[in-house]
Amino acid sequence: MVDEQYLDAFIRESEEAITELNNSLLDLESDPDNQEAMDSIFRTAHTLKGNFGAMGFDDASDLAHAVEDLLDEMREGNMEVTPEIMDMIFDGVDQIEVIVGEIEQNGESSTDTSEMVDEIRGVLEDGPPAGDATTDDTSDDTSDDVETAATSGDDDVSVDESTFADAGVDADSAYQVRIEMGDSDMKGVDGMLVVESVAGAFELLAASPDRADIENGEYDDGFDLLVDADDADAIESELDTTSKLDEYGVAEIDDIGESEESDDSDSSGGSSRSASSADSSVDEIKSVRVDVDQLDELHGQVEQLVTSRIKLRRAVDERDMDSASENLNELDKISANLQNTVMDMRLIPLKKVVGKFPRLVRDLARELDKEVNFEIEGEDIELDRTILTEISDPLMHILRNAVDHGIEPPAEREELGKPREGNVELRATRERDHVIIEVEDDGAGLAVEDIREQAIEHDFKTEEELDKMDESDIYDLAFHPGLSTKEEVTDTSGRGVGMDVVHDTVTQLDGSVSVDSEPGEGTTVSLRLPVTMAIVKVLFVQVGDEQYGVPIKNIDEISQKNDVKIVNGEEVIEHNDEIYPIVKLADAFDVPNAKTNGDGMLVRIRESERQVALQCDAVTQQEEVVVKPLEGILSGTPGLSGTAVLGDGNIVHILDVVTL
Repeated sequence: MVDEQYLDAFIRESEEAITELNNSLLDLESDPDNQEAMDSIFRTAHTLKGNFGAMGFDDASDLAHAVEDLLDEMREGNMEVTPEIMDMIFDGVDQIEVIVGEIEQNGESSTDTSEMVDEIRGVLEDGPPAGDATTDDTSDDTSDDVETAATSGDDDVSVDESTFADAGVDADSAYQVRIEMGDSDMKGVDGMLVVESVAGAFELLAASPDRADIENGEYDDGFDLLVDADDADAIESELDTTSKLDEYGVAEIDDIGESEESDDSDSSGGSSRSASSADSSVDEIKSVRVDVDQLDELHGQVEQLVTSRIKLRRAVDERDMDSASENLNELDKISANLQNTVMDMRLIPLKKVVGKFPRLVRDLARELDKEVNFEIEGEDIELDRTILTEISDPLMHILRNAVDHGIEPPAEREELGKPREGNVELRATRERDHVIIEVEDDGAGLAVEDIREQAIEHDFKTEEELDKMDESDIYDLAFHPGLSTKEEVTDTSGRGVGMDVVHDTVTQLDGSVSVDSEPGEGTTVSLRLPVTMAIVKVLFVQVGDEQYGVPIKNIDEISQKNDVKIVNGEEVIEHNDEIYPIVKLADAFDVPNAKTNGDGMLVRIRESERQVALQCDAVTQQEEVVVKPLEGILSGTPGLSGTAVLGDGNIVHILDVVTL
């Protein structure tokens, strides 16, 4: 059974690697000559293969190995970067992502990778399917490469037997291998492949320079490896089938000095390297990459908190109320600073969410036979982790709409005088305590008349109401549930669901969303979100034996239950010639012992949020609380946005006035 902490580190590292691999593959697909992208792809695929193997997930390791070999053929120029080959690689990466998800969920994977591996191996052996382009003379060059990749050169390659004299390796004898590398545009990747080949066949005792430096390409013409092997012939047999190196030399080294610290000094390979690598990954994940200055600041504030608490206790014991009051004010300031520091530590870069979007847009464009250039700006902008989690799906909905509804097919764009390739851009900017996220496309735009017709047809608005609205307000009707101006229903566009989800989610996060569009020119959807959302000022209301919190920002007025009218059998109140239906919290949440008739208090909600008034038994107090979102089966409960724990330990539900 894999240790839980190592498994968690493996999963987090794999998720990041998959996102990095997808984006590097997209870079390569758009520019097949991009050596930097190929370098990144090769490293990441190799890391995934090694990590899966080290953790005992052999099927996934075999798949990653097959993908790596296919990439190597492309890197060597034996196979061109075509959409069909890229589709195959992306499919392989997708299956790897599924496997990681299964491992996270169950600790193991049930996915059978053999069919995908066989398909990739078939392309490697037989070439791409008919129609895929490849370079000339592939088969001849490949066989020659393997045969002449390395030259056994004990006589030609000099081995400096003093290289590992002070290595402190615990072994009676070993073999030193001098590797001479040829010219390469990817020294790090080539060096990594040679070292991995040797370390996979023998115990790697040491490396000069260090293994990490070799894999980063930080060596001159070559490097030295110290291995534990039965004989030189076994080493030479392995190196003769290892590509990427030019020549090598092998020499037996006798009487290597023993060292009690050999475990610590072996930083270059073997099983000990695997353990240290996993340890560092765990530390990195558990530390959540918190800035040291923030930790120092947090530590200083805790020290102030402890000191102030001692002073307050002394003042209370001595019944010095003036001093106690001063200490309470000091505690208020310290706790406020502490709150701000902790909130800052919860902030996570937007790229944690948007990193997967380029692949989403690419696949969607391929599915719809469209050409789309997708760019992201401001991915380093930070948001609270809760907000980032919640906006992932809404942003995906917006991007899907941009590609499906917005961007026209290439031929149609040409007829309109536009470039065949459409543009979609996701931008994020920070404005004080808010973040603005915009998704802009240069597609067909929204047609006001189509939205008007849909609104009238579905009884969202009357023609008279629409005549009084300006275009921006009409565009915002796109967020109404069920409205869709797309005539043909597809798997991508759906049946008008999606944009209403965007509106509801952003609203619940205390944000806002708007649409700006120009027919024929494009559409921009803007999300305005708070940077943090954990601290909310609420009004506590009593309903029977229950207490609820209503966010102050949603409240317009509090009054006695007077001047109630009956309209269509329902109680309402009138304010500024507008009718506000009364929502009885006792009925909404089935609260016993509540005042359902007669006396009570009304909390009128701001019209911008929802035109209703909430009836409760009494209004008690206002207070700032830490709101935690509902999780599990309670998540998404209508009328509730989260819970807060009060100073006396009681839990209070915080109301969501929009879905109540």
